[in-house]
Amino acid sequence: MSEDAPKILGPLGVRRVMAALPHRYPLLLVDRVEELVVDERITAIKAVTINENFFQGHFPGRPIMPGVLIVEAMAQAAGVLAVESLGLAGSGKLVYFMTIDEVKFRTPVEPGVLLRLEVAFAQKRGSVCKFEGKAYIGDKLAAQANFTAMIADPPTD
Repeated sequence: MSEDAPKILGPLGVRRVMAALPHRYPLLLVDRVEELVVDERITAIKAVTINENFFQGHFPGRPIMPGVLIVEAMAQAAGVLAVESLGLAGSGKLVYFMTIDEVKFRTPVEPGVLLRLEVAFAQKRGSVCKFEGKAYIGDKLAAQANFTAMIADPPTD
């Protein structure tokens, strides 16, 4: 392998995801990482199951994953990408949303699907990163968004 070849990680299980993210049940929305290309992109999976707590009220009789949680799942995948790319796993650093732009929802996400999250760096400057994210059910685009996040220390109070 040449020095210029990208470093590829994966598959990574939920323990590795939890080492990169502070999120825990019920808000951990990344179950595994299929592939992570350091400094480039990530493909992660969220298994959407009927026992998710939000399905009780969204919507009874026609359960659909809330769009904001689909965007949050993409952001969590981006967080894993950023933390792994910057070697910050286990450091306690947090990845905070700064902007969410050009969000589009294409198809409802229902229980029983594997939601494939594909997120790529669009730009990196210091502690601020821009991402392009897409969520798929099979080959069908379910949602997409561009977002910016900042990597920071957790609050100290």
